[in-house]
Amino acid sequence: MTRSSVRHTIFKTRWGHFGLALNADALCRTLLPIGDREQARTALLAHPDLADLDVPFEKDLARTLQQHVVAYFEGENPDFSTDPPVDLARRGFFARQTLAACRQIPFGQTRSYSQLADEAGRPGAARAVGTAMAQNPIPLIVPCHRVVRADGALGGFSALGGTTTKQRLLRHEQDLGRNSTS
Repeated sequence: MTRSSVRHTIFKTRWGHFGLALNADALCRTLLPIGDREQARTALLAHPDLADLDVPFEKDLARTLQQHVVAYFEGENPDFSTDPPVDLARRGFFARQTLAACRQIPFGQTRSYSQLADEAGRPGAARAVGTAMAQNPIPLIVPCHRVVRADGALGGFSALGGTTTKQRLLRHEQDLGRNSTS
């Protein structure tokens, strides 16, 4: 990432303040909602990918994406599977493949770590998938919360709030899916 191209914004959702950073026109980091705006800014910019950069704030940065994220937390189902563009250049080849496959998991559905390994072209690499999910810099847009253990248990979740947040996101999507079919 070049020092001059990365910008960030923090905005309010129904669940708290969400943070995102863009490198040129590609999303390079998100932060799931937390209660305090300054806490969100600090957590977003402390990520190792951004910690040594001067990352200016832009209120209207990626305004359409902001609207889609707000809509998600208000109960809509925006499609993040191909838009916005994401910058995963600092990730290894397998991690990029895995994160791309994860991005295709449909809203309200889950995949096991081993299923995602298969979809990423590396059968048997469930543990490596877990590592890639733990290092996902773009939670929600790359929906690592939709990846669970083969027995259906949650597995880990490295975003703020840990597995409590993962369960809340999954329940949110499942409830929306049930409500849309009734």
